[in-house]
Amino acid sequence: MSEEYQVTAAVTALRATPDDEGAMDTQLLHGEVFLVEEREGDWAYGTARRDGYQGWVRRADMAQPVLISTHRVSALRTYAYAEPDIKSRPVGLVSINAKIASARREGRFVEAQRLGWVFEQHLAVLGAAETDYVAVAERFLHTPYLWGGRDSIGLDCSGLVQSALEAAGVRGFPRDTKDQEEWAARRWGNVPVSDDFSGLQRGDLVFWPGHVGIMTDSRTLLHANAHHMLTVAEPLATAARRIAFHHAPVRTICRPPAETGWTGMM
Repeated sequence: MSEEYQVTAAVTALRATPDDEGAMDTQLLHGEVFLVEEREGDWAYGTARRDGYQGWVRRADMAQPVLISTHRVSALRTYAYAEPDIKSRPVGLVSINAKIASARREGRFVEAQRLGWVFEQHLAVLGAAETDYVAVAERFLHTPYLWGGRDSIGLDCSGLVQSALEAAGVRGFPRDTKDQEEWAARRWGNVPVSDDFSGLQRGDLVFWPGHVGIMTDSRTLLHANAHHMLTVAEPLATAARRIAFHHAPVRTICRPPAETGWTGMM
């Protein structure tokens, strides 16, 4: 039987094997819940409740019991401090979508239990959603590419899309590109893939086998990628030619429904 633990570190790796050299498959952010199924030394194997991802997490980065989260980090990143004072010791750098269980308020700060004091204007009440997921994704521009990353200082292509959609209130969106493509194709409208990529608009998701990006307008793709080793905005036609040459052509384009407000049409 699994036991619920909660991430207390600012961010922690979920690895393929129980050691620091194991491949990092994804990351868990502060406040997220991990269902522990077995233990091996300093490591615990289980499932991330957020998206069902399985792997090994350092036991020291989690605790019980699970506290009820009240807020999420809404700034791209922010510091947690030892005291409610900007001159006090920073105890962690927490990224957008990290969850906190608030306790006291003092001045401009909220006490995040098991973490520290966080600037209140960098938080949003849990459940409050951004109105334009593309605008959230654009805040990651120039963030370094990191395989398995999903925080504000390093992330991969699917981590970028998942993080932006979560901030906009989309629940259940998968972690990996293949699963994201299948999820979106089942639930959202598909856009025909034409040779000149005509008819695209802000918010469209463009999928290759093993890669995904977000259209910021009818021609520009935002994506975290290993070619630039950054999150960049570039012409879709340029990216598509390069990726087709080295790997495969665009396979699917999906469009989130306009009435949700996620796409911020323009």
